[in-house]
Amino acid sequence: MIKIIDYKAGNAPSVLHAVTHLGYKADFACRPYDLEDTTHIILPGVGSAKATMESLREMGLIEALEEAVLRRKSFFLGICVGMQILFEHSEEENTDCLGWLKGRVVKFDAAKVRVPQMGWNQVRFAAHPICEAHDDYFYFVNSYHACPEAESDLWGIAEYNSPFAAAVWRNNIYATQFHIEKSGEAGLALLNSLLRLKGGV
Repeated sequence: MIKIIDYKAGNAPSVLHAVTHLGYKADFACRPYDLEDTTHIILPGVGSAKATMESLREMGLIEALEEAVLRRKSFFLGICVGMQILFEHSEEENTDCLGWLKGRVVKFDAAKVRVPQMGWNQVRFAAHPICEAHDDYFYFVNSYHACPEAESDLWGIAEYNSPFAAAVWRNNIYATQFHIEKSGEAGLALLNSLLRLKGGV
């Protein structure tokens, strides 16, 4: 079962539309027990890291997510802020995050680039053993970006004055800084590849 985390700082309806457009069945998850039978979990993100963490905490979902993703190994896809909170800390409102991946989240340098970055940007993907991902243009809206500590976690790179992490991957955990659900055919193709993943991570 595919579950999409529905919280006040998220973008769940847009993601659900993209998933069902691809022919998959999915439901919203807003309580811990909603995650008990998941094969795939999607955490959309719109807004700040702090608001996202507060929402997940208030809904009692952090421990349920850790049980489903870290222990039961459900596939996980974080989108935009849903990617940023995978790391240990965000500069955005000095927020401690989930810490599933080592690293931190920093703000783009407004002296060098327009902040936020808004629009289409090319992403170059590293090879992946089971998930098909092609270099293409994807849609971004972000003022902050992740700096993974482990180079092996870096899956996709984009340029915005300098290279930054556009996608990360480790075992059953995947995340994109771009809005995969708003990235046209390229986004739908990548989303389909992720939703087709089955066991054996």
